[in-house]
Amino acid sequence: MFGPRRQNTGKGKEKKLYVPGRMCYNDCEFIPEPGEWNLRIIAGSLRGTRLQAGSGLAVRPTTGRVREALFNIVAERVLESRFLDLYAGTGAVGLEALSRGASLAVFVENDWRVAAELKRRLDETGLAAKGRVRLGKATAVVGALGVEGRVFDLVFMDPPYSGELMTKTLFRLSESGVVDPAGWVIAESSFRRPPSDRVGGLYVWRRERYGESLLSFYRAEEKSG
Repeated sequence: MFGPRRQNTGKGKEKKLYVPGRMCYNDCEFIPEPGEWNLRIIAGSLRGTRLQAGSGLAVRPTTGRVREALFNIVAERVLESRFLDLYAGTGAVGLEALSRGASLAVFVENDWRVAAELKRRLDETGLAAKGRVRLGKATAVVGALGVEGRVFDLVFMDPPYSGELMTKTLFRLSESGVVDPAGWVIAESSFRRPPSDRVGGLYVWRRERYGESLLSFYRAEEKSG
Protein backbone atom coordinates (compact mmCIF):
# COMPACT_ATOMS: atom_id res chain seq x y z
CA MET A 1 0.00 0.00 0.00
CA PHE A 2 1.42 3.34 -1.02
CA GLY A 3 0.95 6.71 0.62
CA PRO A 4 0.20 7.37 4.29
CA ARG A 5 -0.83 4.43 6.39
CA ARG A 6 -3.56 5.02 8.96
CA GLN A 7 -3.52 4.18 12.62
CA ASN A 8 -6.51 4.30 14.96
CA THR A 9 -5.61 6.51 17.90
CA GLY A 10 -8.33 5.00 20.10
CA LYS A 11 -10.07 8.37 20.37
CA GLY A 12 -12.32 7.98 17.35
CA LYS A 13 -9.70 9.57 15.07
CA GLU A 14 -7.21 8.20 12.63
CA LYS A 15 -3.66 9.50 12.31
CA LYS A 16 -1.87 9.28 8.99
CA LEU A 17 1.55 7.71 9.22
CA TYR A 18 4.12 8.59 6.59
CA VAL A 19 5.98 5.77 4.87
CA PRO A 20 9.55 6.66 3.77
CA GLY A 21 9.92 7.51 0.10
CA ARG A 22 6.18 7.94 -0.39
CA MET A 23 3.85 10.87 -0.68
CA CYS A 24 3.12 12.74 2.53
CA TYR A 25 0.08 14.94 2.90
CA ASN A 26 -1.06 17.36 5.58
CA ASP A 27 -1.01 16.24 9.19
CA CYS A 28 1.39 13.34 8.61
CA GLU A 29 3.67 11.82 11.19
CA PHE A 30 6.82 10.12 9.96
CA ILE A 31 6.98 6.47 10.99
CA PRO A 32 9.83 4.48 9.42
CA GLU A 33 9.20 0.91 8.38
CA PRO A 34 11.38 -1.64 10.22
CA GLY A 35 14.86 -1.77 8.70
CA GLU A 36 14.15 0.94 6.13
CA TRP A 37 16.33 3.55 7.81
CA ASN A 38 20.03 2.93 8.20
CA LEU A 39 21.11 6.00 10.13
CA ARG A 40 24.77 5.12 10.28
CA ILE A 41 27.70 6.39 8.28
CA ILE A 42 28.33 3.64 5.73
CA ALA A 43 32.00 4.14 4.82
CA GLY A 44 35.04 6.32 5.36
CA SER A 45 36.65 7.77 8.46
CA LEU A 46 33.38 7.73 10.41
CA ARG A 47 32.17 4.35 9.23
CA GLY A 48 29.59 2.89 11.61
CA THR A 49 28.88 6.18 13.41
CA ARG A 50 25.23 6.21 14.43
CA LEU A 51 23.13 9.24 13.53
CA GLN A 52 20.17 9.76 15.80
CA ALA A 53 17.32 11.99 14.66
CA GLY A 54 16.26 14.34 17.42
CA SER A 55 13.04 13.42 19.18
CA GLY A 56 9.96 14.97 17.60
CA LEU A 57 11.76 16.39 14.55
CA ALA A 58 9.95 16.00 11.23
CA VAL A 59 12.70 14.54 9.05
CA ARG A 60 12.66 11.99 6.25
CA PRO A 61 16.20 10.67 5.88
CA THR A 62 17.49 9.17 2.66
CA THR A 63 17.50 5.42 3.34
CA GLY A 64 20.74 3.54 3.81
CA ARG A 65 20.15 1.61 0.62
CA VAL A 66 19.75 4.74 -1.49
CA ARG A 67 22.68 6.48 0.22
CA GLU A 68 24.99 3.53 -0.42
CA ALA A 69 23.94 3.35 -4.08
CA LEU A 70 24.43 7.10 -4.47
CA PHE A 71 27.97 7.03 -3.14
CA ASN A 72 28.87 3.99 -5.20
CA ILE A 73 28.04 6.10 -8.27
CA VAL A 74 29.84 9.30 -7.17
CA ALA A 75 32.70 7.50 -5.41
CA GLU A 76 35.50 8.87 -7.59
CA ARG A 77 34.21 12.43 -7.29
CA VAL A 78 33.81 12.71 -3.52
CA LEU A 79 37.43 13.02 -2.40
CA GLU A 80 38.31 16.71 -1.85
CA SER A 81 34.95 17.73 -3.32
CA ARG A 82 32.81 20.67 -2.26
CA PHE A 83 29.44 19.16 -1.32
CA LEU A 84 26.09 20.93 -0.98
CA ASP A 85 23.33 19.09 0.89
CA LEU A 86 19.95 20.79 0.31
CA TYR A 87 16.91 19.97 2.46
CA ALA A 88 19.52 18.34 4.67
CA GLY A 89 17.34 16.93 7.47
CA THR A 90 19.51 14.58 9.51
CA GLY A 91 22.49 15.52 7.33
CA ALA A 92 23.20 11.85 6.64
CA VAL A 93 24.13 12.46 3.00
CA GLY A 94 26.47 15.39 3.63
CA LEU A 95 28.05 13.64 6.62
CA GLU A 96 28.62 10.57 4.46
CA ALA A 97 30.41 12.81 1.94
CA LEU A 98 32.65 14.28 4.66
CA SER A 99 33.40 10.82 6.01
CA ARG A 100 34.51 9.77 2.53
CA GLY A 101 36.89 12.70 2.12
CA ALA A 102 34.93 15.73 0.90
CA SER A 103 36.79 18.93 1.75
CA LEU A 104 33.64 20.86 2.59
CA ALA A 105 29.94 20.19 3.08
CA VAL A 106 27.30 22.89 3.37
CA PHE A 107 24.00 21.75 4.88
CA VAL A 108 20.88 23.79 4.09
CA GLU A 109 17.88 23.34 6.35
CA ASN A 110 14.77 25.48 6.84
CA ASP A 111 13.75 24.18 10.30
CA TRP A 112 15.83 25.84 13.03
CA ARG A 113 15.43 22.86 15.36
CA VAL A 114 16.74 20.47 12.72
CA ALA A 115 19.55 22.91 11.88
CA ALA A 116 20.55 23.07 15.56
CA GLU A 117 20.60 19.27 15.69
CA LEU A 118 22.83 19.25 12.60
CA LYS A 119 25.30 21.63 14.22
CA ARG A 120 25.39 19.44 17.31
CA ARG A 121 26.01 16.39 15.15
CA LEU A 122 28.91 18.08 13.35
CA ASP A 123 30.48 18.92 16.70
CA GLU A 124 30.02 15.37 17.99
CA THR A 125 31.62 13.80 14.92
CA GLY A 126 34.54 16.24 14.87
CA LEU A 127 33.53 17.58 11.46
CA ALA A 128 32.62 21.13 12.46
CA ALA A 129 35.70 22.52 10.70
CA LYS A 130 34.54 21.10 7.36
CA GLY A 131 30.79 21.40 7.77
CA ARG A 132 28.64 24.52 7.59
CA VAL A 133 24.94 24.72 8.39
CA ARG A 134 22.89 27.40 6.65
CA LEU A 135 19.41 28.11 7.98
CA GLY A 136 16.77 29.15 5.46
CA LYS A 137 14.76 28.11 2.44
CA ALA A 138 16.88 26.17 -0.03
CA THR A 139 16.15 28.45 -3.00
CA ALA A 140 17.03 31.57 -1.00
CA VAL A 141 20.23 30.07 0.43
CA VAL A 142 21.33 28.87 -3.02
CA GLY A 143 20.88 32.42 -4.30
CA ALA A 144 22.93 33.78 -1.40
CA LEU A 145 25.68 31.22 -2.00
CA GLY A 146 25.81 32.32 -5.63
CA VAL A 147 26.20 35.96 -4.60
CA GLU A 148 29.03 34.90 -2.28
CA GLY A 149 30.76 33.18 -5.20
CA ARG A 150 30.52 29.71 -3.69
CA VAL A 151 30.86 26.79 -6.11
CA PHE A 152 30.17 23.10 -5.48
CA ASP A 153 31.25 19.91 -7.22
CA LEU A 154 28.37 17.78 -5.95
CA VAL A 155 24.89 18.90 -4.98
CA PHE A 156 22.35 16.57 -3.41
CA MET A 157 18.73 17.57 -2.94
CA ASP A 158 15.81 15.72 -1.44
CA PRO A 159 12.88 18.17 -1.20
CA PRO A 160 9.40 17.13 -0.09
CA TYR A 161 7.93 14.91 -2.78
CA SER A 162 4.78 17.00 -3.10
CA GLY A 163 4.70 20.51 -4.53
CA GLU A 164 7.00 22.29 -6.98
CA LEU A 165 10.10 22.71 -4.85
CA MET A 166 12.06 20.27 -7.00
CA THR A 167 11.73 22.32 -10.18
CA LYS A 168 12.18 25.65 -8.41
CA THR A 169 15.35 24.47 -6.67
CA LEU A 170 16.85 22.96 -9.82
CA PHE A 171 16.19 26.19 -11.69
CA ARG A 172 17.79 28.27 -8.94
CA LEU A 173 20.84 25.99 -8.97
CA SER A 174 21.08 26.42 -12.73
CA GLU A 175 20.85 30.21 -12.59
CA SER A 176 22.93 30.91 -9.47
CA GLY A 177 26.30 29.68 -10.69
CA VAL A 178 26.89 27.54 -7.59
CA VAL A 179 27.32 24.32 -9.59
CA ASP A 180 30.81 23.82 -10.99
CA PRO A 181 30.75 23.47 -14.81
CA ALA A 182 31.89 19.87 -14.35
CA GLY A 183 29.70 19.29 -11.31
CA TRP A 184 26.75 17.01 -10.75
CA VAL A 185 23.36 17.67 -9.18
CA ILE A 186 21.59 14.62 -7.78
CA ALA A 187 17.88 14.90 -7.04
CA GLU A 188 16.00 12.30 -5.01
CA SER A 189 12.28 11.99 -5.71
CA SER A 190 9.46 9.49 -5.82
CA PHE A 191 9.78 7.37 -8.95
CA ARG A 192 6.11 8.18 -9.54
CA ARG A 193 6.91 11.88 -9.87
CA PRO A 194 10.27 12.16 -11.63
CA PRO A 195 11.67 15.66 -12.10
CA SER A 196 11.90 17.14 -15.58
CA ASP A 197 14.63 15.94 -17.94
CA ARG A 198 15.77 19.52 -18.42
CA VAL A 199 15.51 22.51 -16.06
CA GLY A 200 17.23 25.73 -17.01
CA GLY A 201 20.77 24.83 -18.00
CA LEU A 202 20.69 21.42 -16.29
CA TYR A 203 19.83 18.16 -18.01
CA VAL A 204 19.39 14.57 -16.80
CA TRP A 205 21.96 12.11 -18.04
CA ARG A 206 21.20 9.21 -15.71
CA ARG A 207 18.37 7.90 -13.53
CA GLU A 208 18.41 5.05 -11.03
CA ARG A 209 15.42 3.64 -9.15
CA TYR A 210 15.61 2.04 -5.70
CA GLY A 211 12.19 0.86 -4.57
CA GLU A 212 9.99 3.93 -4.27
CA SER A 213 12.92 6.34 -4.61
CA LEU A 214 14.42 7.70 -7.81
CA LEU A 215 17.81 9.38 -8.19
CA SER A 216 18.13 11.76 -11.14
CA PHE A 217 21.63 12.90 -12.09
CA TYR A 218 21.98 16.32 -13.73
CA ARG A 219 24.85 18.00 -15.52
CA ALA A 220 25.19 21.55 -16.78
CA GLU A 221 24.89 22.10 -20.49
CA GLU A 222 28.09 23.17 -22.17
CA LYS A 223 27.93 26.81 -23.22
CA SER A 224 28.89 27.43 -26.83
CA GLY A 225 31.33 30.18 -27.75
